Parts: sequence; structure tokens; C-alpha cells
Amino acid sequence: MIRLDPLTANPLPANSAAPPTVPGWALASAGAPSDGDAAFRAGAALASLDTLARAQPAWTGAWRQRLALRCAAASMRLAGRAEGEAALRDAWQLCPAGADPGPAGAIFGAWRQLAQQPPVVSADRLAKVAEMLGLAWDDEALADLRTMIEDVAGSRRPAPVVAASIAAHVLAAGPDAELFAWWLADLVLAQSLRWPRPLPLLMAQAFGPAFRTEGGGKRIRPGDNGFERAVCLALVQGVAEACRLAGELSRRAEKLLAVTPKLRAKGAGDVIFLLLNEDAVAGSLVTKNLSRFAVRRLFDRLQQLEAVRELSGRTTFRLFGL
Repeated sequence: MIRLDPLTANPLPANSAAPPTVPGWALASAGAPSDGDAAFRAGAALASLDTLARAQPAWTGAWRQRLALRCAAASMRLAGRAEGEAALRDAWQLCPAGADPGPAGAIFGAWRQLAQQPPVVSADRLAKVAEMLGLAWDDEALADLRTMIEDVAGSRRPAPVVAASIAAHVLAAGPDAELFAWWLADLVLAQSLRWPRPLPLLMAQAFGPAFRTEGGGKRIRPGDNGFERAVCLALVQGVAEACRLAGELSRRAEKLLAVTPKLRAKGAGDVIFLLLNEDAVAGSLVTKNLSRFAVRRLFDRLQQLEAVRELSGRTTFRLFGL
């Protein structure tokens, strides 16, 4: 978790009053753009996102975790599973601390980790993520992968090309490792752009139009012809969706922070902090300063003030978020 005081977190720069948007011309879908045009559009989109990726507005944790949830949900399709966003939330929130969250929860955990930690690669981290994604790679294969990541990230090639290259390398090394390929693509993209933390972007687009052959046919996988171009186009769409989500969450966070002075519960700041940094917070939460009953009353008050949303649709074991 990114430790930020929601009342003192760095806002966006003064000349960026609202989260950025991708230029309309970059999103234009008429015709089939050339490789060069696709790369130019991706560059414009990433430039739009760059300031936000480096900033630390109070709601950045929730934003990153919501992006991680979207990628985890897309991962389920690739893994042949049926869980959607709601089921993944449940798998994570219902799992006791230290217990096995199950295959779906473990995959969600891998994407959460990507969003939380700097884009640094170590042998231990690669081994842990491979395990979370259900892979059994030996130490030699992971060492080769780490060397490849270092070589590719240091090549000074455009960031989308670097991301495409590492994804293709991983899938070539293990035909069952496509999830790992997408996870690492976002990590090396952040390395190349020198972002403090990766943003989960590409997996959510893996089944979208950018990765379909002309006419909407076969899915383009890492290493296939046209994959680099597809990555560029997918980044344009992924960045646009990330910017729209940032706009929504910034407005909701602004409302949450505006009502904070009205909250009388001692320790309410701990709950506000979690709401700003997590995709979802359990209504059964207990903190050092708040009992379960006090937390329930606090969430009821926040709902009355229209400062949070209930995400599960249940009357028991409710989940709240921006």
C-alpha cells in the first residue's frame, strides 16, 4: 500500500486541474494506421498520462488498484476461468490474512503487487509472481528472464517496443506463460518511462480490437506478426480508459475529502485513507480506533453523504469504495 496522508498528498500540478485526456486524433479509429502512425499515437497517449503516472494525488492508490482489478478480470478469460471483477473482489476480501486466496485470488494478487511496487526486478520477485500466476519456472529460466529484462529495458528503444519485446520473449520461453508476459510488459513499460510504479494497462486490452487481425479475426498474441503495432494501439485505448477512470475517481475523492470534516467518529481518518488507497474496503473492517459497529455506522454516514459507493450489491458483507 502507498502510504499517503489523504489531506496532505501531492495534488496534480497547478496547470493540471483535472486528470488528463488522450487527444481525440490519437483515438480516431478510421482505417488501419501504419506502424509509424500507431507508434506516434501511442507516444501521444503516454505523454498525456506521464504527469499523472508520476504524481501522487490522494486517490492514486485506489486508481492503481482499480486498474489492477480490470487486468485481473481480463486474466480470468485467458486462464479459462469465469470470475469477473465482483468475484475477484470477493476472493480477495473474504480470504483471511495469510490464507490461500485460491487461483483467482492469487492472480489478482499478482496484479495488485504490480500496481503497488516500483518496477524493480529481482530473482525473488519473479519467482513469487510466477508462482502466483500458476507457473513452475526453474531458477535458471528465471535468471535468463531477468537478464533479458535488463537487456531490453536498457536498449533505449521506444517503450511500447520494449514492452512488446519482453512479452514475446516470455511467451516463446513458455507457451503457458502468457499471463506472465502481459504482467512483465507493463512492468518494463514503466521501467522504460521511468515511472515510479507500473500502471496495469495492457492485459485489459488483450481481447480487444487492437489485438485482432484485420476483420476482427484471430487474436494477435505476443510474438505474432503485427504484435508491436497492436501494443501501440492497445496502449492508446488503455491510457484513454485509465484517464477516464482517473477523472471519475478524482471527483469522487474530492467529494469524500470534502465531507471528512463532518465525520465525528474518532479514527475515521484511517477509513478515509483506506478508501483512497484501495479498490474496496470491507464494511466489517475493525481498526485500532473503531469497532465493527462504529465502522458500520461510519459507512452508513458516508453513504448518506453520497461520498462512497457500496460495490457488492449485498446487504451482508458489504464492500465500499470510491
